Amino acid sequence: MTDTDLAFATIEGVARLFRKRKLSPVELTRLMLARIVQLDPKLNSYITVTSELALAQAKKAETELLSRKAIRDRGPLHGIPISLKDNIYTEDIRTTAGSKILGKFIPQHDAAVVAKLKEAGAVILGKTNMHEFAYGVTSNNPHYGPVHNPWDLSRIPGGSSGGSAAAVAAGLCYGSIGTDTGGSIRIPASLCGIVGLKPTLGRINVEGVIPLSPKLDCAAPLARTVHDAALLLEPILDRVKGESRLPSSRKLSAKPLKFTLGVPREFFFDVISDEVRFVFDEAIRILKKQGARLKEISLPLLNETEDAGNQIAWAEATHYHHQAGWFPSRAADYGDDVRSRLEMGTKVSATVYLSALDLREEFLEQFHVSLEDTGVDAVAVPTTPIPAPLIGQEALRLGNKEHSTRALLLRANRPANLAGVPAITVPCGFTPAGLPVGLQLIGAVTDEHLLLQIAAAFERAHPQTRRPNS
Repeated sequence: MTDTDLAFATIEGVARLFRKRKLSPVELTRLMLARIVQLDPKLNSYITVTSELALAQAKKAETELLSRKAIRDRGPLHGIPISLKDNIYTEDIRTTAGSKILGKFIPQHDAAVVAKLKEAGAVILGKTNMHEFAYGVTSNNPHYGPVHNPWDLSRIPGGSSGGSAAAVAAGLCYGSIGTDTGGSIRIPASLCGIVGLKPTLGRINVEGVIPLSPKLDCAAPLARTVHDAALLLEPILDRVKGESRLPSSRKLSAKPLKFTLGVPREFFFDVISDEVRFVFDEAIRILKKQGARLKEISLPLLNETEDAGNQIAWAEATHYHHQAGWFPSRAADYGDDVRSRLEMGTKVSATVYLSALDLREEFLEQFHVSLEDTGVDAVAVPTTPIPAPLIGQEALRLGNKEHSTRALLLRANRPANLAGVPAITVPCGFTPAGLPVGLQLIGAVTDEHLLLQIAAAFERAHPQTRRPNS
């Protein structure tokens, strides 16, 4: 196996090599750090690389796993090098949230998810670049520079977890933990050709994650395969009563359960590029061949989700930054786009905010009613209606109308955030220009298991074998 093959191996495959004593965590960590030095100057996916910490953690994992008398096997993440989005607290490691304001901030404790990952034996390579304060979808950061898409360096990786997605896609880590408030995991995962999961709201503890909108914020994994995403999710997911562990590799690889997918007749296909629609339709044909039943369904209130999500996020983000003492007193220290959105938050009235919360509850109820009435297990839609735009491209023309890039990328992702339901994006093909396209599956509350199984069935039938050249 070449170093490049090893860099793109699965977490499960690497874990097997560790336990056969054919590879050590220290060797693997050195490979990742060398690749970051070699490749990241072009991608700009990391803000901080924690080389010394990573090697120390790898050495500890090596001692625990590979000494003559193995001390402890912490599970499949033991010794696996991963990254963390830079809005997640890391003890004694700079955590900037992609901002100038927190440029020198060093937390004194780990976020809850980081503590759990350390307990699982993961090796922390560093903190990834992102859209400032997670408040955007491009990761075009005015303070630390733009993140570049590994499939085309002239294009955005998406955001706000753009550095995480770029690093995973380019083989600069084996997975990453990002955050998702309006699509900030699924958008970059889709644009970078990897898997991204948004869990049910509240199922992963976000204590120690710098908030954007507390009513919508989630933390969760980005990975190259569905099973890798499941392995990263396992130690950080809070279980509901009676819930079993996430599906094992064997279960994810087994003959798929019979499932019914709903394809909404409205909203998701009103605004979409021809090339994305073609790839999505092909993905649906693959799912049918796998035995999926497809139903055309209607989801009420979809057209209201964008405005309601915006009103909630605008109000809550501005409230947080005001409470922190940064806005408006340090308004000049924000990038133009984030400052503009914080200003919009000052204009959201209490009645508008509360009405948006009411619509949120109604949409969640109607979403579940629609699934139950139609017998649908999950909803299948494109993750984004367009492939990765160029860096700095603020608008695109679809048909006869020009659309905001931000609105286009958020469009298909807002609904799952507003309802608080789980969603996963899995690579489903490429445009003629070689840009990745994502298939999004949206499920009912706490249906992460089922989404992983459906995504794994699709991945098995249509594996992602291409690698970016960057």
